[in-house]
Amino acid sequence: MLGQYLITFREVLEAALITSIVIAYLSRTGRRLLLRYVWCGVASATMASIILGISIWLMYGVLPKPVAALFEGIAGLIAVVVLSSMIYWMATKGKELKAEVEQRVEAIATRGATLGLVSFTFIAVFREGLETVLFLTPFLVTDAVATIAGLLLGMLTSLALAYGIFRVGIKIDIRRFFYFTSILLVLLSGGLAGYGVHELIEGTGSSPWGWLGQPAYDLQIPSDNPLHHKGIIGSIFAVMFGYTVKAEWARVIVHFSYLALALPLVIWIYKKK
Repeated sequence: MLGQYLITFREVLEAALITSIVIAYLSRTGRRLLLRYVWCGVASATMASIILGISIWLMYGVLPKPVAALFEGIAGLIAVVVLSSMIYWMATKGKELKAEVEQRVEAIATRGATLGLVSFTFIAVFREGLETVLFLTPFLVTDAVATIAGLLLGMLTSLALAYGIFRVGIKIDIRRFFYFTSILLVLLSGGLAGYGVHELIEGTGSSPWGWLGQPAYDLQIPSDNPLHHKGIIGSIFAVMFGYTVKAEWARVIVHFSYLALALPLVIWIYKKK
């Protein structure tokens, strides 16, 4: 549940912060009548994200096992690509986020483009909702209860923090916060990238992959052991870091190649700024 919580917390917080910036700016500039359009965009984006998540879950449930494995693998890899791009975007644009959002809202409000305001907030919220759905899909199909619990808890705490920042005046170093959560999300993404490849091998069979589809290691840990990747302890490391008791060469190579590229890049961008 920890990994699902972190993913949801980070994504919902990003959407909540952008929405809060828009609301605060419109209120400060005497345009409170436009807030209805902001909430319209937020509500429609939230509903669209929920419908998308339920649709994917239901569709997965009727797929044959090999096709389901392929679907899960592709969804996982797409989630890694989307989330990686957003980690990079936040690292490079996060410092100017408030000014950039206010400039765009000012341009929309000045033109009186109410539909533009709805569209802006819809895109801002749905983008994070789409990432959350894609990223949680592999976890949802393997452990629905823990995923839903992490989702709800992450939403509640992120919304509470966003409210505290903009309404109560809680002081927090947003950039430092995003730096550390970005590191954790990179670790999560690396494990998910490896897991996605593993599911592709499961769906297609190891033969087309050659030696890449053969086991790179096998720890010989039984499934009833707490250290197994489905055990009480092992499952935490499995979600957070991609831990598994047995992995193919392709999975290992993709996992560590991703970490070798993404971790230094994210650290360098934040340290540079």
